[in-house]
Amino acid sequence: MKFTKIVPNVFYKDINDDLKLFVNCLEFTIEHNELGTAKPFCVIEKNGLRISLFENAKLAQEHNPEFRLVTDDIEAAYQKIASTYLEFLHPNLNKITLPPWGAKEFALIDKQLGLIIQQW
Repeated sequence: MKFTKIVPNVFYKDINDDLKLFVNCLEFTIEHNELGTAKPFCVIEKNGLRISLFENAKLAQEHNPEFRLVTDDIEAAYQKIASTYLEFLHPNLNKITLPPWGAKEFALIDKQLGLIIQQW
């Protein structure tokens, strides 16, 4: 799986929910780790993409982000996720589709975040 673009700052009530999606499922690595502090925080990275993850219940309640990861091989990304992390596939977009705007896409969801994987 190779991703090429991302736009994020993500707040979670429990940062471990986020780590399961990004580190386990999408294979990002933790590059900066303050998970054991009073205000858990980390920076994850994959293929030069970085995402800052924060545990903050108040901000998590106020912000329910949705963003897109752009890939050049959506079929491989979908097969890997569907075969190992089926629980993250969004019920309304759990297969690769081709909407009118022309980008193939499917979606993931966890307790806090909507994530669309797409290929133009």
